[in-house]
Amino acid sequence: MSENFADLFAESLQDLNMTPGAIVTATVIAIEADYIIVNANLKSEGVIPRNQFIDGAGELSVKIGDQVKVALEAVEDGFGATQLSREKAKRAEAWLVLETAFEKGDIVEGVIVGKVRGGFTVNVGSLQGFLPGSLLDMHPLRDTSHLEGCPLEFKLVKLDIKKNNVVLSRRAVLEEQNSVVREKLLGTLDQGQVVKGIVKNITDYGAFVDLGGLDGLLHITDIAWKRVKHPTVVLSLGDEIEVKILKFDREKSRVSLGLKQLTPDPWSTQTQKLKVGEQTTATVTNLTDYGCFAQIVEGVEGLVHVSEMDWTNRNIHPSKVVSLGEEIQVMVLDIDANNRRISLGMKQCNQNPWQVFSGKYKAGDKISGKIRSITDFGLFVSVGEGIDGLVHLSDISWDKAGNEAVKAYSKGDEVETILLSVDIEKERIALSIKQLNGDDFSKYTAMHRKGAIVTATVSEIEQNQAVVSLAQGVTAQLKRSDASIEKVEDLSLLLRKGQELEVMLYQIDSKNRKIQVSIKHMEQKREREALDSVKNKVSEDLTPTTIGDLIKAQLDKREK
Repeated sequence: MSENFADLFAESLQDLNMTPGAIVTATVIAIEADYIIVNANLKSEGVIPRNQFIDGAGELSVKIGDQVKVALEAVEDGFGATQLSREKAKRAEAWLVLETAFEKGDIVEGVIVGKVRGGFTVNVGSLQGFLPGSLLDMHPLRDTSHLEGCPLEFKLVKLDIKKNNVVLSRRAVLEEQNSVVREKLLGTLDQGQVVKGIVKNITDYGAFVDLGGLDGLLHITDIAWKRVKHPTVVLSLGDEIEVKILKFDREKSRVSLGLKQLTPDPWSTQTQKLKVGEQTTATVTNLTDYGCFAQIVEGVEGLVHVSEMDWTNRNIHPSKVVSLGEEIQVMVLDIDANNRRISLGMKQCNQNPWQVFSGKYKAGDKISGKIRSITDFGLFVSVGEGIDGLVHLSDISWDKAGNEAVKAYSKGDEVETILLSVDIEKERIALSIKQLNGDDFSKYTAMHRKGAIVTATVSEIEQNQAVVSLAQGVTAQLKRSDASIEKVEDLSLLLRKGQELEVMLYQIDSKNRKIQVSIKHMEQKREREALDSVKNKVSEDLTPTTIGDLIKAQLDKREK
């Protein structure tokens, strides 16, 4: 026999694919505690870790004599042993299965095992694929826990063995399954029809209801006549409900559903009992920055604007006044049936403190209170009942400018004021501090008119002007040009502090509370009066004294 065993064995190897990664068939010849020995008709037997033959249930999946597919890692590892892998063979088989399914468009089975950014990881046999969140279902799902860990059907969207990339879609399977059922269902649906469905998904804006192959949207505003904060307050996943078809677009397969439309509209029945101006009890159902919504009767709510909550605290947040679920007393202010709006008021159920104040005080009354705040335009003084009155800057002092006079006061100071006016509609109370003392300026100018000659005392002197005191709390200005008939270069050389002068009230500005006096005009007036006196004296001296002179004088007048 010319051929020996080595030659025959070498010839048999030529029929095998000896490339690393090649898939070969091997026979299980021994099962040990930690490994499985297989014969793949190679130079040596292969030893594969036992855990590569454990199935999903944790059981050994082979027995002696079974033929299995294994991947060839190395014919000779340097120690005379052949390296084989059952795991790699499984992956290769799995890729073949997926490639065939991808080419044919077949459905594959997998299990969602985890969440990753943008989607989920799915085990497909011994491979792991990616399921984008947008391809999980035909509609966005708020909760996906019911789909995780259980077998689901998918279609392959992308397959790249080199990049180990598998992209799946469950949505494609659902759309394909529902297409036939949907077409049949579309032929039976009609607007206004009442149908049964199962709540399939819940979002912040409503719920998707499965009508049996076609999903309809039940918007949050159509769940109930009353305000619904979130659909989960009324609905739960899996609920079987009856709904009314409100709108139906057959071409786009869009259905809008309504639940509240199955019951009478409380606006058409309950609001007829309400009257503007009446008081009733309501329950707070929602809080906002601008007020609160309160249910008056089942399914009918009204808005209590923040400005209608309290007579005095207008800038307070509604949550500081009321709380959810609280029963409050309200008054119906307005009913707008066309726009389905009701305006409510809480403060109207209590006495208006402005009216109470107006009934208690009248203009001219003295009122004491603490300064609540100091602003650029005056002092706010507490006058009781939680309301404040304003002492305007111009009403603080007769003599000082407002921005100077206000410096004498601090927040919390107790002050006495006089009530000037009360405006109930505008909710304003005007107070005055300066009116507590008599107005020296007004009294003085009432007694001394323009042109009067009065006595003044010099209190301040400068080169070009001087300030003179006319009476207690009343001062006037004397300009250099008005100090004398003669020209004066420096008033400080002419006058001295404390000096008494006679002056004329030359200008009186009641609006700005200013008086200007003049010595020059006083002297000029006196000169005119002296000349007039002399003329009158001369005229008296030339008066006719005889009868003849009288007759002659009369004739002269007639001739003229």
